[in-house]
Amino acid sequence: MNAPSEIKSYMLELGRRARAAARQLARADSATKNRALGAIAAAIRADAAKLLAENAQDVENARKNGEDAAFVDRLTLTAGSVEAMARGVDEVAKLADPVGQISERRRQPTGIEVARMRVPLGVIGIIYESRPNVTADAAALCLKSGNACILRGGSESVRSNLAIAACVRAGLSAAGLPADAVQVIETADRAAVGELLRMNQYVDIIVPRGGKSLIERIMAESRIPMIKHLDGVCHVYIDERADIDKAIRIADNAKTQRYGTCNTMETLLVHRNIAARVLPRLAKIYLDKGVELRGDESARQLVPQMKTASEDDWYAEYLAPILAVRVVDGLDEAMDHIARYGSQHTDSIVTEDTERAARFLREVDSSSVMVNASTRFADGFEYGLGAEIGISTDKLHARGPVGLEGLTSQKYLVYGHGEVRG
Repeated sequence: MNAPSEIKSYMLELGRRARAAARQLARADSATKNRALGAIAAAIRADAAKLLAENAQDVENARKNGEDAAFVDRLTLTAGSVEAMARGVDEVAKLADPVGQISERRRQPTGIEVARMRVPLGVIGIIYESRPNVTADAAALCLKSGNACILRGGSESVRSNLAIAACVRAGLSAAGLPADAVQVIETADRAAVGELLRMNQYVDIIVPRGGKSLIERIMAESRIPMIKHLDGVCHVYIDERADIDKAIRIADNAKTQRYGTCNTMETLLVHRNIAARVLPRLAKIYLDKGVELRGDESARQLVPQMKTASEDDWYAEYLAPILAVRVVDGLDEAMDHIARYGSQHTDSIVTEDTERAARFLREVDSSSVMVNASTRFADGFEYGLGAEIGISTDKLHARGPVGLEGLTSQKYLVYGHGEVRG
């Protein structure tokens, strides 16, 4: 399937089948969807040996192609991760089904009653990289929210993804739902992604899950709305009225609990009046953990081991044990810095001043804004969503961690009693 015409025909057929399946899935009740999810989890457990064998082939090919250890680690499945995948599907089955929920019903002076119903988006295209577990996670979330999906995993994990998708399709069929509700693009040709991004007659939303280069490409090419974030330049601002022990605990966790996640703090802002009491203590913790510090002149005077921060450091999403540090004169300067350099992902203030906390919550324009908490909490599971398909920094439809409700929209319902408009 190398000719452009063949790829286009193949992708259009996937789209037609997904659209037809979406209409059937939108009618399915919660019990049926939950039966399908239970059957999918059972199929994953029953086929664990096959999944591991297919994954071993992907891992071997990745090593032959010279992929680094971190890449191979993301790609590799184990008996434990296969069981975790099955448990994840079981957990989605336990979540409340948002589809069909009716809210805001009210009677108008004309006599009509107006309400809103939550409905699936339709067909979701999900483009992701090396982690095979995304195939099961994404399929489960789309199924529970009543959406069909077309999945395009990385070419390096194609055998694993197809094996997992076979379990998903078997579970759908066992519950009497269309197997075409979850389809995996089988060709590794990059042209297939380009076709997917142009299929706005069949695909309603694109969800990219991967690195910056992947998301930038999709942003440039897609004709279809997206749920996505590009960068996670997250800040913690330690106010002069912060509890120092609390501030140190939060700033340590926000940076060092995990380095490679989008909700990890990348820039620390500290009020000038508290910097001398906070920064040396924090710097010792960071340096002992191998974190490289890059600071402005005021920060470097307090911690001489810091390197000099460049302008680019304030924009940087390091995803590594590197932290930019700046001393600011107050709340307004901290918020100005966040507005200029941030990515509208997650930002936190540490303060015991309720008025300053309220201003920060109101004025910082990010998808998650926090008071006295680590940025690492910006996560669908931690927010009580049960699971997430990703994080959105866009302002329309879904913002922040996107769970089941974020994979639905609302339509208006009107209940009449014979009324006509005068």
